Amino acid sequence: MGDMIRRSLGILALAAVLTSGLVTACGPHRSYAPYDTVATMEEEPYNVSRLPPYRIQVADRLSVKFQRNPELDQELIVRPDGRISLPFVDEVQCAGMTPDELKAELERRYRGELAVPDITVVLSAFGGNRVFVDGEVKTPGMLQLAAGMTMLDAIASSGGFTTGGLREQVILIRRDESGKPVGHSVDLKKVALGQESEGNVLLQPFDIVYVPRSKIANAGIWVQQYIQNMLPIRPGLAIPLYLWI
Repeated sequence: MGDMIRRSLGILALAAVLTSGLVTACGPHRSYAPYDTVATMEEEPYNVSRLPPYRIQVADRLSVKFQRNPELDQELIVRPDGRISLPFVDEVQCAGMTPDELKAELERRYRGELAVPDITVVLSAFGGNRVFVDGEVKTPGMLQLAAGMTMLDAIASSGGFTTGGLREQVILIRRDESGKPVGHSVDLKKVALGQESEGNVLLQPFDIVYVPRSKIANAGIWVQQYIQNMLPIRPGLAIPLYLWI
């Protein structure tokens, strides 16, 4: 009975995460479909260069610094229309850009206004700040995502691994550039032992961290089944039932 209650609460929390992801991601540039059977899994071990970069979303807080003109520094929240306002260049559409892409765009716009536009863009707070932790952790469920939170941080905030949790193959499910959920296998045992630092992945809004009990043989099939089991699909529709409740 306890497992049934825990799973029911997990489904509701995961639905909240994914519903938030659907709404927040629907900005001027991008419109993601709900999580459905298109989920896949990278069969090779996690590689940070293969994960999609974070893209700015509505309600994110940005710190824009002008290295040679600090009087222009700004702390900004991305408006519902996906724009920010800055001196001299007025409104800039930034939702859907990476921080590096926004930096390049701002430096381009300021070339006519500043002698040397040397600008940095830092994401200081997420607008869509939820992730979901599931599997062999003590308190699975939804978490508020703080800037700089890693997979290990999220697991620790969920009570840590259970005694049966497999640290060598923790699954990170994240949307790719097209909005399709893709699983990535991460060896957090090496990270915990200090043997590898890159593997302690920085989380993004709406990521799912799953700690399995045993090694997953066919990761691609597993990700599809996990998405289907947690969010059942109404026959004939590619829309999870939580959107109809």
